[in-house]
Amino acid sequence: MDQEELSTYNRCIWVVNEPVILGAGLSGLATAASLREQHVPFVVLQREDCIASLWQQRTYDRLKLHLPKRFCHLPKLRFCESFPGYPTKLQFIDHLESNASLFETSLKFLNERVQTVRFDETSRLWRVKTVSSTESTRAMAGFVFQWLVGSTGENAERVMPETEGLSHFTGEVCFSYF
Repeated sequence: MDQEELSTYNRCIWVVNEPVILGAGLSGLATAASLREQHVPFVVLQREDCIASLWQQRTYDRLKLHLPKRFCHLPKLRFCESFPGYPTKLQFIDHLESNASLFETSLKFLNERVQTVRFDETSRLWRVKTVSSTESTRAMAGFVFQWLVGSTGENAERVMPETEGLSHFTGEVCFSYF
């Protein structure tokens, strides 16, 4: 990114006192529901303008789940009994949106594409830089927080950002595939 392009961006830094979840797909929504159930506030960063963007924007309309619904529901909310054994795309999206509504999963930061993730050894905090590129505004943002949940998905573009300082991080690191 050259200096002229950089100067067209707005910049802000958010200091967040709750866990930050990267991604609002299956894993991100499951994590959000579990945190909400434990009365833990959280923030979700989502690179698209909706939850489950792969299902909503990159699949064909006649798509159905390829596994029975009993293996594909979110942990805190089962599929409607009236849904067929292999729910359709629209039924699956409805299930995810119902989960987000039931567990009050508000997405405050849509269209936020993560550029870097690093653990700051000195402050013992995570730092994430994002770039938003909507038609009305382009903005860079920084987020500083203590807990990070990466749930960027297994079916879309695999995103495993290089995480500077991870080798020095003494906490538990695990990767979730819902």
